[in-house]
Amino acid sequence: MSETRTDPAAPEPALDGATPPSGVTVKVSNLIRRRICPNGSPFTASGTCSYIVGTGAVAVIDPGPGDASHIAGLLEATMGERINAIVVTHTHRDHSPGARLLQARTGAPIVGCGPHRAARDLAEGEYPHLDASADREHRPDRQMAEGDTVSGPGWTLVAVETPGHTMNHLAFALPEENALFSGDHVMAWSTTIVAPPDGSMRAYLASLDKLRDRPEAVYWPGHGGPVRDPRRFVRGLAAHRRQRETAIRARLAAGDSDIRSIVAVIYQGLAPALRGAAALSVFAHLEDLVERDLVATDGPPRLEGIYTLA
Repeated sequence: MSETRTDPAAPEPALDGATPPSGVTVKVSNLIRRRICPNGSPFTASGTCSYIVGTGAVAVIDPGPGDASHIAGLLEATMGERINAIVVTHTHRDHSPGARLLQARTGAPIVGCGPHRAARDLAEGEYPHLDASADREHRPDRQMAEGDTVSGPGWTLVAVETPGHTMNHLAFALPEENALFSGDHVMAWSTTIVAPPDGSMRAYLASLDKLRDRPEAVYWPGHGGPVRDPRRFVRGLAAHRRQRETAIRARLAAGDSDIRSIVAVIYQGLAPALRGAAALSVFAHLEDLVERDLVATDGPPRLEGIYTLA
């Protein structure tokens, strides 16, 4: 799940970062085929990107939501092949429920991220999951951690822990093509929503820093087209988040004290349907600022809390 590109301060998309069409299987590299689920929305671009890696014995990354027609399309695209592994980057309902449908049809093991979990202990009375898109039924056959691999003939997927968007988020490197399946952590079409307590802005920024030191030349994201020159793009994403933090602190200095007021100023022109997502991102920044003793609030950070500069 992601924000829509309505923010002029956000980094510009890569040249081929437009949203490709759904419902067709396209070979995008020697080892990768992409099929996009027809679940397009303001939060998913043209839909969730599912990737088929390899030939003959393959992996399927992020089979998407519980959409029987999309699963049928993936099975048609791999007819005559064997699915060795169903790989899941994170537990949002537009990415992981399809894994269970695909497993029921193929018997292939589900591997990758662990069950959905919160980023921190919850405050008394705090609603446990502000992020309504969490898939709490996900239970992999094999939970992968940093450096773990799954492989087939001519391909290897290496887990890269990238918490932040969700705390169980994994990216997967494909060293044979110097590529990275970046899930919803880095996308060319949009910035990523970070929604406490499921997500963490501090973890998200640390994961961006981690990717800047990696060698991959292209990212294949969970939505939209590929990210070219990813290290430059990741630097732009980090700068955008720093600018957002500066804008939030400026609004607190101007006298705004609640998230609704801050969103109204720094997200001017945002469609009303997206204001909830913007509020969660502001909340994530405020939570991080409180942890760093730069902002104060009465008790634990809350979506409806009152905030002041420390």
